[in-house]
Amino acid sequence: MNLSDLGDRICILGPSNSGKSTLADAIARKRNLAAIHLDQLYHLPDTDWEARTKDEFIALHDAAIAGERWVMDGNYSVGMPQRFQRATGLILLDISTRASLLRYFRRTLLEKERRGALKGGRDSIKWNMIHHIAVTTPKNRKRYLAMFEQLDLPKVRLSSVRAIKECFWAWDLAR
Repeated sequence: MNLSDLGDRICILGPSNSGKSTLADAIARKRNLAAIHLDQLYHLPDTDWEARTKDEFIALHDAAIAGERWVMDGNYSVGMPQRFQRATGLILLDISTRASLLRYFRRTLLEKERRGALKGGRDSIKWNMIHHIAVTTPKNRKRYLAMFEQLDLPKVRLSSVRAIKECFWAWDLAR
């Protein structure tokens, strides 16, 4: 599938630390779309990942999806129905739990700056995040795959880190 087949409002779903934000930024640059990182809408800037209220998040989310040209990364099921209704394409990153954990440790230990990070936020190893990736994410992967299969949108499933890298190459995306 060509990148243009996904249209001008693309959702990227997948487990934590699968590369959603990096892919969203690369697509945004290539297609001249606004990159919207749901983590930045859900969490307050200049905090250690403190969540906004549900109403604040939904207001920010719904304002973002009202735009005509965007690529949005993140899951946050509370906004999925209206997000999918506006979307013209979907990408599912379906990498393994092991790969997500490795990427999490690399990100928190080695990367000073990363795409999709909170303004002024601090990335550090957190036990609740390890638990989320190791225990919650496997259940969510099944749910995301079921949603992916049900949605009648142009869509791409990338089921490994290698598949994501090949996608960058095929779509001529720059990291």
